[in-house]
Amino acid sequence: MISVCIATYNGSQYIRRQLESIIAQLSGEDEIIISDDGSSDTTLEIIRELSSPLIKIYQNQGKHGYTPNFENALRHAKGHYIFLSDQDDVWREDRVSVCMQYLKKYDLVISDASIIDGDENELLDSFYSVRKPYKTFLGNILKFGYLGCCMAFKRDVLIKSLPFPKNHVYCAHDNWITLIGMGYFKTKVIDEKLVHYRRHGANASAGFVNMHASTWFRISYRMYLLWHVIMRVFR
Repeated sequence: MISVCIATYNGSQYIRRQLESIIAQLSGEDEIIISDDGSSDTTLEIIRELSSPLIKIYQNQGKHGYTPNFENALRHAKGHYIFLSDQDDVWREDRVSVCMQYLKKYDLVISDASIIDGDENELLDSFYSVRKPYKTFLGNILKFGYLGCCMAFKRDVLIKSLPFPKNHVYCAHDNWITLIGMGYFKTKVIDEKLVHYRRHGANASAGFVNMHASTWFRISYRMYLLWHVIMRVFR
């Protein structure tokens, strides 16, 4: 069983397109978990109009923001395989099938993505070509390089990841899951571009750690995550 976890907030412009690209790849046994962070637009109305039996909607009753909103979605996931999704991207038509092949051998799979604009015009062929990520645990402490929307993982990774560390300023969900996966499980970084990653003026996340952050913040951010990853050895 696959659980696709999506955190929504005022995503009416693109949510239908994204969900249609996901639903087409799932079976009747799978689920799409949507955690909504109090949308004031027509996001939830559009989702309900799709009338998909796969979709389950939960309101985020805790802290607001994309990291706690994703955590709320993940807490409701029942599947053995977890796929993360942003509300405004488009999945390539073989994302599920490609990831499931890798998940036969690995616990966490992270793919590349092409970058598109609001009208789905390609801006860049490869996110990796811009970010130039490292493929090791220590490399991702030095420079976080991956997008949550490009991750798929087994339930064991989810169990080890929850609950997220409480200070969400220092703990973005994608960085945290990457470090848990690389620190405790078999992780595979693949070159296939399985997501069309949409960049527009209203993205909830920039896709990067703030490049203008102070040196102290950068050090504190990394030390906070490293400490909490190490402490997971006792769970």
